[in-house]
Amino acid sequence: MKWIFLLLFIFSWSYSVFGNDMKIGVYRDHTIQRIDFSYNEGSYLIYGDSTQFGALLPNEFVSITRKGSKVELKKGVRILGFFKEVTLKPTSPNNVLRLRPRQPLLKERKYNDGFIVFSNRKGLTIVNDVSFKNYLGGVVESEGGGGKHIEYYKAQAVISRTYALKYMQRHEKEGFNLCDRVHCQAYHNKLIYTDNIRKAVDATDGLYIVDSTTNEYVEGFFHANCGGQTSSSDYVWKEEIPYLQPFKDTFCIYTRQATWEKRISKVEWRRFLVNNYFYPIEDSVYRSLIYNFKQEDRKAFFISPHLGIPLRDIRYHFKLRSTYFSCEPEGQYVLLKGRGYGHGVGFCQEGAMGMANNGLDFQQILSFYFEGIRFKHYFEKMFFNQGPYRIGMF
Repeated sequence: MKWIFLLLFIFSWSYSVFGNDMKIGVYRDHTIQRIDFSYNEGSYLIYGDSTQFGALLPNEFVSITRKGSKVELKKGVRILGFFKEVTLKPTSPNNVLRLRPRQPLLKERKYNDGFIVFSNRKGLTIVNDVSFKNYLGGVVESEGGGGKHIEYYKAQAVISRTYALKYMQRHEKEGFNLCDRVHCQAYHNKLIYTDNIRKAVDATDGLYIVDSTTNEYVEGFFHANCGGQTSSSDYVWKEEIPYLQPFKDTFCIYTRQATWEKRISKVEWRRFLVNNYFYPIEDSVYRSLIYNFKQEDRKAFFISPHLGIPLRDIRYHFKLRSTYFSCEPEGQYVLLKGRGYGHGVGFCQEGAMGMANNGLDFQQILSFYFEGIRFKHYFEKMFFNQGPYRIGMF
């Protein structure tokens, strides 16, 4: 009987934790001075600090404008006051708000659940107070788009859940957990179009992956297309991670983002290499190589490591799709012929889509991209951590 009560306690406790909210900073690529929230689905209670100002109902909107260290709250055209923080609380689960920045004027978005808005040094901090499931649905659709196999969506959901758990406190000092930019995970709307994503999030609820050696969350890096070969993590971030070794991936090589080309003027190319890395242009051997570079397998450096020119620096400077490229002279230009899109480390999204289309399930897909991993579940973690003063989130 004692075990039954213990399991019920763990289940109810875990439901309250993992059913509860995450705080996600949105519109983080912009400095917002004013934003409007309008009704979409379900009503919301409006709070300025601790004072309630009724509900947001159909055909109504509230406007929030930064005023120094405080924010001005308006309902329609009526000013309700100036506050440190404005909160919009849903009256029932899964309600939806429309967001439309007015200064600057940006595209409307829709999000589930609640919002908290306050002033920062330059503009408004806009925080979506959202359930983990609703957050993951929005991430998977923002990252993977619609029309994909459900096993791909399951794999992306597990990777995105793992990434969120590992970096939950990344923006804690700014008043939220994660943001909507790609260094956290893209999150540009609620889940809108793809019901299979909702099914995938539900089917994998609670699952995440760990390194089987250390039992720590894996670095859940992912990218659009590896170009046929993944990259070692130390080629990108100077840190070698054992389960992120480079290997061939034939599942993504015939997709739309598998290859690319770009032309850069010889003058610009040479100036960048010589001025920033002291490329030995006076050396007759190296002078002939500066426009000729072959990369059959992924490398970390341009031509030779001893020159000290990281391919990642070339990629960022010239805004290339990837570091996986070769180049050759073409008149007054350098022609770059590249493969892949993104940093190339970890989970290749278009490769995973190809694997799913060929009948592999999400666990096989993830085990292909992350060597030596184990799948774990929230309930397993909490069960083995139970005991006096030991029950904690992770």
